[in-house]
Amino acid sequence: MLERNQKVLEFLLSRRSHSARTLTEPAPNKDDLELMLTAASRCPDHGKMEPWRFIVLQRKVMPSLANKISEIGNRKGLEISQIKKNVDLFLKAPMIVVVVFSPKCSDKIPIVEQKLSTGAVCLALLNAAHAAGWGANWLTGWMARDEEFLISGLQLERGEFAAGFIHIGTPTKIPLERPRPDIGAITSWLQT
Repeated sequence: MLERNQKVLEFLLSRRSHSARTLTEPAPNKDDLELMLTAASRCPDHGKMEPWRFIVLQRKVMPSLANKISEIGNRKGLEISQIKKNVDLFLKAPMIVVVVFSPKCSDKIPIVEQKLSTGAVCLALLNAAHAAGWGANWLTGWMARDEEFLISGLQLERGEFAAGFIHIGTPTKIPLERPRPDIGAITSWLQT
């Protein structure tokens, strides 16, 4: 058994996401962000496939992306409220790290394992941001899977998608606690 790290355990047991709407500038600088990305990349990765990559969106690119969200959403006939919500999230974001699912061809590692690994990177980045003292939130939305937005807005390749838009910035509010799962209700123990 490894030595118990009570501080890390307490961090994980008390971790809460900050609403993206409550994050403001400043955002992490390049060195701080690279440390968080390095931590996030230490997630489980069967076959060492690295089926993910990162795109860092800083404030100066947010207006053009928000405009693209509006254009595509209107053209596709999405609800105005849904479009506005996502436009506002991009316009107000101090920084967004797009965790891109970028599958690799493999006879040994199925796509589902690559997707799960990419999800692990999203959570690891979220936790790294919180551990580094930043507020962060993992969001997706229709744009995460919309091929037109992904290719024309984020310059992704066909077959890639956004596993998460990780909003990172300075928190302005302490997030409220929310109900957590009843572990006893969702856990079963197989007996031999």
